[in-house]
Amino acid sequence: MEEYKIIRRPIITEKGTILKDENNQVVFEVALGANKSEIRKAVEKLFKVSVLAVRTQNYNGKRKRMGRTLGRRRNWKKAIVTLKEGSRVNFFEGV
Repeated sequence: MEEYKIIRRPIITEKGTILKDENNQVVFEVALGANKSEIRKAVEKLFKVSVLAVRTQNYNGKRKRMGRTLGRRRNWKKAIVTLKEGSRVNFFEGV
């Protein structure tokens, strides 16, 4: 897979910023079919950092009701990437 298709977007939450500050970890939404080695290679190539470990979590989409009809959100996958000391991924520096 192409790197830009594997890494969909960074997940910027309160928990994610705590992980970034304390453990040097970054959180991404990734493609459902991506495995840990593909995620590692994509992060290293896109952001030019060294990766120690990758943890993944699969999320099932919730059912949502819109009036009478039932809908469903999409399934998605989250990756928590641990970076080596001294490596940083800067998303919103100076904002």
